Amino acid sequence: MFVDQVKIYVKGGDGGNGMVAFRREKFVPKGGPAGGDGGKGANVVFEVEEGLRTLMDFRYQRHFKAPRGEHGMSKNQHGRNSKDMIVKVPPGTIVSDANTKEVIADLTEHGQQAIIARGGRGGRGNSRFASPSNPAPELSENGEPGQERDIILELKVLADVGLVGFPSVGKSTLLSVVSAAKPKIADYHFTTIAPNLGMVETEDNRSFVMADLPGLIEGAHSGVGLGHQFLRHIERTRVIVHVIDMAATEGRDPYEDYVTINNELQEYNMRLLERPQIIVANKMDMPDAEENLQAFREKLQDDYPIFPISAITRSGLRELLFAIADKLENTSEFPLEEVEEEAGIHRVVYKHEVDERQFYITRDPDGSFVLSGEGIEKLFKMTDFSRDESVRRFSRQMRGMGIDEALRQRGAKDGDTVKLMEYEFEFID
Repeated sequence: MFVDQVKIYVKGGDGGNGMVAFRREKFVPKGGPAGGDGGKGANVVFEVEEGLRTLMDFRYQRHFKAPRGEHGMSKNQHGRNSKDMIVKVPPGTIVSDANTKEVIADLTEHGQQAIIARGGRGGRGNSRFASPSNPAPELSENGEPGQERDIILELKVLADVGLVGFPSVGKSTLLSVVSAAKPKIADYHFTTIAPNLGMVETEDNRSFVMADLPGLIEGAHSGVGLGHQFLRHIERTRVIVHVIDMAATEGRDPYEDYVTINNELQEYNMRLLERPQIIVANKMDMPDAEENLQAFREKLQDDYPIFPISAITRSGLRELLFAIADKLENTSEFPLEEVEEEAGIHRVVYKHEVDERQFYITRDPDGSFVLSGEGIEKLFKMTDFSRDESVRRFSRQMRGMGIDEALRQRGAKDGDTVKLMEYEFEFID
């Protein structure tokens, strides 16, 4: 089963908690704080594995949660950092955020890695909070929570050449005779239901990867047939080979087929028609093929080369493969996004742009105030509420963020309930 799009959940490891501890050693005067820091949580890292061809594995495991860092220990011993969680993906995988639709990584080369969810830093132990005014603090931090997100993995097959055309025009047959690929071949529509890849080598020892993509029909760009599901695989190809049944064995006009498929490519993504095309007039061993080819040449307005072949008898293949190899040598790779260069610059800016609003205040039907927001929730999770000194520090941090003042402006009075995540507090003015 070929799986080329899947939604999964990833979470970086939480940082280890810092520790509150004190030195009490014989013959060592003036002990003092000795709590170590927690270790760093593991990142979730995606790595390209050349042997993988589909995203099938992610159908069965959709949650990836990296291990947390080790907690800090006494005698100022730091907790151990966790090793990164490595998840293998096939080449050609695009990782994007399910909520923002931002592309996180485009993984194409064997061994290429990308951090998809970062682990949290370790919490600080009480040694870090010692100061002249408070030489023995009973205060430590919990580890920072790891980043969590829903992501979409999309596989776009890495092929230099994409075969496009109506069902049953001979794409699979062509791939099977020019490469060692063994696609399923039959005389019914949509025999090919998954892209097939084959390595093609010409007589002068040039080689390229060719993909036989499932047949397109009118309306493919909007999801008719199998088209929409597999049109994405054409995006990475540098040369489009348009296979046409010139014998019109199914009663369709070859030129109408050509126009229809090009319309589908344009509707799906305008830039697909910027790629060089080679037209393959297949089934030239059949009756009426020569007459149809003559009529096709007269109607054709685009300046694309036409190669009459017969995949069954293998005539015309040598010239076709040479032409494809020549075209590839003179064609650079196309960026996947229409504004890839500009987007690359902007993406860095957006990645480092911090949301100035660290918190949001809403009201529940019962009149209580509800605090939310990444900043305040992270602060809350990193606070050890079992120690009074940590609670006082949390109060100071909330005041510093402007939460007290914001609550007063929203009408909060002494004794009102303030909710944060699943906890409730009393507002004291």
